[in-house]
Amino acid sequence: MSQVTTVEPAPDGTGLWRDTERCYRAVSSRDARFDGQFVVAVRTTGIYCRPSCPALTPKPQNVEFYPTAAAAQSRRYRACRRCLPDAVPGSPEWDVRADLAGRAMRLIADGTVERDGVSGLARRLGYSERQLGRVLTAELGAGPLALARAHRAHAARVLIEMSGLPITDIAFAAGFTSVRQFNDTIREVFATTPSRLRAAAARRGHHRTTGGEPVPHGVRLSLRLPFRAPFHAAGLVDFLAARAVPGVEAIGTSGDAPHYSRTLRLPHGAALVHLTPRPAHVECALHLTDVRDLAGAVSRVRRLWDLDADPQAVRHCLTTDPALAAAVDAAPGLRVPGAVDGAELLLRTLLGQQVSVAAARTAASRLTAELGEPLAPALPDSTLSRHFPSPTAVAEHAGDVLTGPRRRIDSVRAVAAALAEGELDLHVGRDAGELRRDLLAQPGVGPWTADYVLMRLLRRTDLLLDTDVALLRGARALGIATTRDELSTHARRWRPWRSYAGMYLWRAATPPRPAPSTARKDTT
Repeated sequence: MSQVTTVEPAPDGTGLWRDTERCYRAVSSRDARFDGQFVVAVRTTGIYCRPSCPALTPKPQNVEFYPTAAAAQSRRYRACRRCLPDAVPGSPEWDVRADLAGRAMRLIADGTVERDGVSGLARRLGYSERQLGRVLTAELGAGPLALARAHRAHAARVLIEMSGLPITDIAFAAGFTSVRQFNDTIREVFATTPSRLRAAAARRGHHRTTGGEPVPHGVRLSLRLPFRAPFHAAGLVDFLAARAVPGVEAIGTSGDAPHYSRTLRLPHGAALVHLTPRPAHVECALHLTDVRDLAGAVSRVRRLWDLDADPQAVRHCLTTDPALAAAVDAAPGLRVPGAVDGAELLLRTLLGQQVSVAAARTAASRLTAELGEPLAPALPDSTLSRHFPSPTAVAEHAGDVLTGPRRRIDSVRAVAAALAEGELDLHVGRDAGELRRDLLAQPGVGPWTADYVLMRLLRRTDLLLDTDVALLRGARALGIATTRDELSTHARRWRPWRSYAGMYLWRAATPPRPAPSTARKDTT
């Protein structure tokens, strides 16, 4: 088989799928690194597959390429039941692209269309429905309804295969408005019925929870979240462990693997998530109070652990710098942690301004212990007990809980009030430039805080926090730079992956540490 070179984002932002020759080389070599970056549709069979599908490679004249499964489905192609093209990491293009299409895809994956309709999606993006549909069709080969429908079909397949919920409940939980619409979509996308899809999964030995509860009372699911190798899970968990807030997050081990858990506040209710990295996937145990939140929960978890990243593209760029190459090779696949909630991220970041990581964690822990909403009784857990406080609670009572400079406390309360009143809107579909301006307009929010939020919430891959003391300390440790100006100049060679370079600098400045007091040992 021929070797396929590492793919980096197209400089014009149009995506890999338009380069048919390059895509066909990827399909011919069955290179799994390209799974999720495009799908290949075969005219003679009417099926679309992931690039690494083990089936016989079709002839070049019989294939066409699409950026999304929705685009292939809109041309009446069915999903391959052998390679399951929807069960792959998402496209890393949505992290690199800051345009309308990329922002829309992040909101669609978060379930915005199911909750608010296309009109709500367009409103959050600041476009008319007609403009939005035109741009998405031109860029992604499908409009917002078709893209949302593809996500619903994937969520439905997961629930069919991995839960014991009745098929009728699954239809509404996945976002369909009727059982008939659900059945028609499953037949069209997977060329089979829901019951046969469940039976086929059972024959393949897929784990399925038993006795699925009615939707209002929630459900437990065990999922496998794919990623592109390599994946340096220990480095990501080290970062989260140093900042973990007791009651909201817990760090431990499951066998030899690091284990991370946290509470989630989702549109329809609360949830718990437990994540354990495995060699080929991340094991994700979800307990949802409302199963309609499945797609949103998975989307947020994938962003938090940066599971859609392209580590080969990052490594290809960063190892060209001899000063950074050894650090990259020592921890291949290091990720940039994302965020599950924009308001929580911003408030925790404000608490960490100009203090140590340990001091910021102490402040966040005190705030949570006093103001955090207790976890619902339906979600019992021995280590997770609270949600991070809501902006409203922080705005009203932070002054009674926090200690330290009055100016900082006032800033935290003012920003929390802006979040609570809707004056400051933090969501994954925001334009980066507009959000940065909104953040800098808030009292006490400086460039470091604004850029840190953009990097983690909007998945900006090319932001280097060169004013960060720890980053500069790491740069000195690696012999890269001794001053901020030197670091900024040197970092130009790391584009468009400076955020990932920053993680290696942080790692060089802060050796791996034992988990904090939220740690637990799992024997199961």
